[in-house]
Amino acid sequence: MARRRVGLWLVGAFGGVGTTITVGLAAMAKGLVDQTGLTTDLPAFRDLPLPSPGDFIVGGHEIRQTTFEASAEEFRAGSGVIEPEWLAACRDELAAASARVRPAPRYGLSPVVAKLGDWGASEPAGDASRAIDRIAADLDAFIKAEAIDHLIVLNVSSTEPPFRTGTPHESMAALESVLSRPAGDPVLPSSALYALAAFRGGHTYLNFTPSLGGSFPAAHELAARTGALYAGKDGKTGETLMKTVLAPMFAARNFQVMSWVGHNIFGNRDGIVLDDPANKSSKVETKDKVITEILGYKPASVVSIEFVPGMGDWKTAWDHIHFKGFLGTKMALQFTWQGCDSLLAAPLGVDLARLADLEKQRGGQGLMLHLSCFFKGPEGDPENDFFKQFARLEEYVAAVRADSK
Repeated sequence: MARRRVGLWLVGAFGGVGTTITVGLAAMAKGLVDQTGLTTDLPAFRDLPLPSPGDFIVGGHEIRQTTFEASAEEFRAGSGVIEPEWLAACRDELAAASARVRPAPRYGLSPVVAKLGDWGASEPAGDASRAIDRIAADLDAFIKAEAIDHLIVLNVSSTEPPFRTGTPHESMAALESVLSRPAGDPVLPSSALYALAAFRGGHTYLNFTPSLGGSFPAAHELAARTGALYAGKDGKTGETLMKTVLAPMFAARNFQVMSWVGHNIFGNRDGIVLDDPANKSSKVETKDKVITEILGYKPASVVSIEFVPGMGDWKTAWDHIHFKGFLGTKMALQFTWQGCDSLLAAPLGVDLARLADLEKQRGGQGLMLHLSCFFKGPEGDPENDFFKQFARLEEYVAAVRADSK
């Protein structure tokens, strides 16, 4: 029986996360590395009909004209990760994936992100309608050329500033009436164009960023019309993962958290983007609100994200938690988290794609709430307690097994 061909279309393909996903899939498919870091490699998931690393065909959109191999070499030189022998062994696979990456439309890019890219920079931005058509055409061409059974659009691009939606975003009829507005008055940010193009074709859309993506009523309407799957948003990889693990402990022990201060420093391209106050505010919002949602009240809190060029992809977070215990005694917990940002994020992207394909095989449609444990701001789900979220994923797995008997 032929293996399923799962297309993984990466928005922001040559960035750190997209490159790490692509190298990781190729290296795992060749048996060069194991699957440590993949939730879907835990014993409870191994007997599910999940796509293997070699079943994924990678393509994508990008604003920087480069290759996966060049991006990986840059990443390796700057952050000291990814072994050179892996790149040598996977050179053909990386070249094939690079050839499937297309220049991204310029419409809806924030100014700081637009400055990072040179691919197609001389082309006019056009309007939202034309940009969506172009993305959809690229997706269709990819599906046809590679005989794709299931296409997953995974947004791993740079964080956008918050985008205020309004009346035009409440329905597809209202939105379609304004999509041809000039680019100088953007109707949608870039991330939403990919969501709409994916939903139009009935494809799966996963938003790994805090950007708008498909999180507005008109997009939900379109997804319901075509039966598309979706999940998001903002991958939960490091400091916020720790927050959603520790905050339930404080709540369960009835400790009163008086303040929670988190300071983050890192130096990759995301750091450049998040050094811009507008872009930074999107990330700070999702990192900050999880504590309030879990505790049921808002302690004094500070979240800072600072760009330090020399750190490369190595991200350090220092948190100070001041809390009150029995007899009003004030105590504190501090922790330091240091991790390679893209290597924390990439396995979650693979997990999400594997689990989304499983749901596609089951005939699922709409929002995949069982994937909430992978996100800081899970769409349609106010629950941010990691253990409760993961229990929901385990319940889903149990249901899959029961249905297959």
